[in-house]
This record gives sequence, C-alpha cells and structure tokens, in this order.
Amino acid sequence: MRHAGAGRMTPVAVFEGDSPIVLGLPHAGTFVPDDIRARLNPRGRELADTDWHVDRLYDGVFPQASTVRASFHRYVIDANRDPAGHSLYPGQNTTGLVPLTDFDGQDIWTSPPDAADIERRRRQFHAPYHAALADQLARVRARHGVAILFDCHSIRSNIAFLFDGTLPDFNIGTNQGQTCAPTLQAAVCDIAQSAPGFTATVNGRFKGGWTTRHYGQPHQGIHAIQMELAQSTYLQTQTPPWQFDTEKAARLRPILATILTTLADMAPTLKGTP
Repeated sequence: MRHAGAGRMTPVAVFEGDSPIVLGLPHAGTFVPDDIRARLNPRGRELADTDWHVDRLYDGVFPQASTVRASFHRYVIDANRDPAGHSLYPGQNTTGLVPLTDFDGQDIWTSPPDAADIERRRRQFHAPYHAALADQLARVRARHGVAILFDCHSIRSNIAFLFDGTLPDFNIGTNQGQTCAPTLQAAVCDIAQSAPGFTATVNGRFKGGWTTRHYGQPHQGIHAIQMELAQSTYLQTQTPPWQFDTEKAARLRPILATILTTLADMAPTLKGTP
C-alpha cells in the first residue's frame, strides 16, 4: 500500500489499496487558491456545496480499498463534470465545470472566470485528479482482472433549485444501468433498500456524474457506481458549521461497509463478462 500527496497541498491525494475497489472522492476538498478565493463573493466563500466530511465518513469503512481524493474545492473546478463543459442533466438545473452559482441558484462570484481561467484550472486541478483516478483503475484492473469504482458523494436533503421534496438517504447512480454489471447494481440496491431506518433509490435525480459515466465501461472490465448520500444521514445539521455526527455515522458506516465488502466479493465473478 502507498500514500501519495501527504504533507503538502497537491491537487489529489492517493492511497493504494489491495482490493478491486477504488473510492473516488471528487468533492470533499476545501482548498481554494488565494487568487481564486479573492474573486468569490461572501456567499461563494462559504463553500456551502462541499461534500462535507464524506472523506471522514468513508475512512476505514473498507480499508482494503484504494482512494483518490481531490484536495481542491468544486468552486475551483468540478472534478465530476465533463471537461468539455457538456451538461450532465440537459434541461434541468445543475452546476457546470466551474459553477457560476451555488446549489440554490445564487451567484458565487464577484468576478466570474473566463474561458482562459477555466482552461488553466482544468490543467492544474481537474486533469491531475483524473490522471490519478485512471492510473488507480488501471492498476487495480491489471491486478484483479476487474476494477470497481465507487464514487462517493453527499448533498443536502432539501435543495429546491435542484430537486423537489426531500432526497432519499441513498441515491445510487449507474446511468440507467450502463456503467456497471446488473448484478452489482442489484446488490447495492438490495443492501441500501433493506437497511432499517433508511430510504434508497436508484437512478433517480442523481444518475451518476461524469466520473461514473466516463469510467464505467463494463465491457472493458471497469464498473462504476455513484453513491450520493443525503447529508442528514451523518451530519448534525445541514447548515453551517456542518458538523460530523458520530452517532449517525456509526449507524451508516456498517451499511457502507457491507456494500463495499459485497462488491469486492463479487469482483471475481465479473472477469470476462460485460
């Protein structure tokens, strides 16, 4: 096992594990370079759309997994968006490669980035994250014959600008079943939907972001699933200061452990199959 990026700010931190599972963490980072922070308005500087503490939530849940975590904030550039700028959800409210608004549709910039700014950020942050993620998936697939990307996300339960009502606790995304073997989707759904006291859906409002859709190539031996958790499942509140709730997390972490252990156990059955 190997740690990379420790002890200094790098765009991405990598931990190399021994299992077929790779955890992607594109939105847990809070680093914003000073020159970019200076262009955010007060609302933007709150960094409200962070996947708060989701890295802490997953830490140690399945120690054998590799992890690839973006250190930078999604307002710098969103590591889970198409670098070409295409929308994930055409016709629906969403945020782009470099968000111009927050999840509530409110402006976050005093001086929005132009095309040259976005391209610099893509090279400096977005590209290194995905280079690291691609490297880990290739390494794991070479070792095990298959790789399973589990993309870890969280979001507030109620965001009227993005969706109606209250979000389920577990939101599983596989782009309508295209990014992983049907058996994997079924296994994750069964575990999440049978978890006492929790709610779950598959390919609802969140069908998997660019990362899941880009890397999820079952015929090539890479399967990808996005898990969007409602932050009410592990945070004390969904308003500042977004504190981690150890009691809630203690109820949630065993379910996540069961999901990841099950996926790892199923990996050998996927070799040579779509």
